[in-house]
Amino acid sequence: MDCNRRLQLLLERLTSKRVDVVALLPGANFTYYTGLNKPLSERPFVLFVQANAARCPVILLPRLEADGFTESLPYEVELVVYTDEQGYERAFREAACALNLDNKSIGMEPRGMRLLELREIEKNSSGCRIVEVDDVLSQARMLKDADEIAAIRQAIKISEAALASTCSQVKPGMTELDVQTLLNIEMLNLGAHGHGFDPLILSGPRAALPHTTANERVIEKGDCLLFDFGASLGSYSADITRTFSIGTSTPIWKDIYEIVKQANAAARSIAAPGVTAEDVDAAARRVIDAAGYGNYFTHRTGHGLGLQVHEPPYIVAGNNTALRPGMVFTIEPGIYLQGRFGVRIEDDILITDDGAETLSTSPRSLIAL
Repeated sequence: MDCNRRLQLLLERLTSKRVDVVALLPGANFTYYTGLNKPLSERPFVLFVQANAARCPVILLPRLEADGFTESLPYEVELVVYTDEQGYERAFREAACALNLDNKSIGMEPRGMRLLELREIEKNSSGCRIVEVDDVLSQARMLKDADEIAAIRQAIKISEAALASTCSQVKPGMTELDVQTLLNIEMLNLGAHGHGFDPLILSGPRAALPHTTANERVIEKGDCLLFDFGASLGSYSADITRTFSIGTSTPIWKDIYEIVKQANAAARSIAAPGVTAEDVDAAARRVIDAAGYGNYFTHRTGHGLGLQVHEPPYIVAGNNTALRPGMVFTIEPGIYLQGRFGVRIEDDILITDDGAETLSTSPRSLIAL
């Protein structure tokens, strides 16, 4: 990844938005502009980027991490360090002074800035104005470069191979947690660095709970079994959902599955440059609404996929963002009949110059395990 180029584009965006400096904590945007995947910890760690290109970024960080961190950075930075004995308060004063933050507009992520760092920045920056810069940051990350797309492709390849291997071992009498353990082992054996999120392995009536987690429920013959998961590779992850039957299926289960499959296909078929995110959502929703199950499709049709498993563009009504080449997002319609079963089919989509490519290729036909 070309972090120098990314940083230059950020400086241009900050200038156009009249933001003097942006403060980033460890997270997706921090990784995007440094190339380093740093977890947030109890010790403050802040990257300050000024709109003035003549001034290199300033990083406030613990002294114990300074050498290893700067050794890996792709560009020059100014360090402001502190020790555990000193505490971080003095470091925030030094950083604010070095950046001359008084009366400046300081851009922050509303979902990424922690109260601790916010209070220290405000305390040491008289007359500063805090502004949200989600739009500035998300506009850049929505368009994936070749390296990002390659990482997502490989994460999907690993995920789908792990799914096939896991399904060959699933049998009635296992618990959801047993299947989750199998899946995690298969992903790691195939080269995954981990998973982008805790896999959702849900069976029978629990598959009607879109965002719950696996538990000790025993999988029985006649159940549906839903996998929502994604192997991670570096900082990027897949996000795939497939729903299977355990042995035989009831007629209504088969009917619901076919409706969801058609909704998934309809949304994928319309995705292309210039089409809006809400157009894709509407294509999936029309199929489910026409079948009489609109009230049972209870979430957006999809979301962007990149350094975060959920990021812009969100495929939802009201989002008129036009799709552009390089965007990667999910399409995941579902129908959930509470207390009975749920079906979701999720694919990862790349917008290309002349259309869209479905990156995930696992079968979408109803398969009995």
